[in-house]
Amino acid sequence: MQETSYVTLHYRITLASGAGAGQVFADTFTGRPATLQLGVGQWAPGMEAALLGRSEGESASFELAPADAYGERNPELLQRVSRAMLREHAGTDQDFNPGDMVEFTAPNGGRYAGILKEMHEDHAVFDFNHPMAGARLKVDVAILGVL
Repeated sequence: MQETSYVTLHYRITLASGAGAGQVFADTFTGRPATLQLGVGQWAPGMEAALLGRSEGESASFELAPADAYGERNPELLQRVSRAMLREHAGTDQDFNPGDMVEFTAPNGGRYAGILKEMHEDHAVFDFNHPMAGARLKVDVAILGVL
């Protein structure tokens, strides 16, 4: 497998540390396999690097430190969002609860999401870190095909 390969595989990503340790974040072994194109950002670079050199038919398990997966948690990505901005992006009839994921539109038109942590009268606090940031990951793969 090379840095630009297309890979069809089954994978399971389990949180190996942190508050959710042991929780399965994603699992294709119970359904349809996934197809990834390496080198385009579909997986974190460290996750892709762990696949390089592997062959069709191979199964593997590996653990990744946060820096090799989705990075460390960044406290600057905990941000206050005004209730007016929240209404503008999500609509006035939307009801939010802590733990909800809310999508926002960036000035360049891109989309990004944050997890609602706290709701206050005039603002809300969102965590824009990746949900797996700061966690050590265990990844199990079964490589079905490589192009």
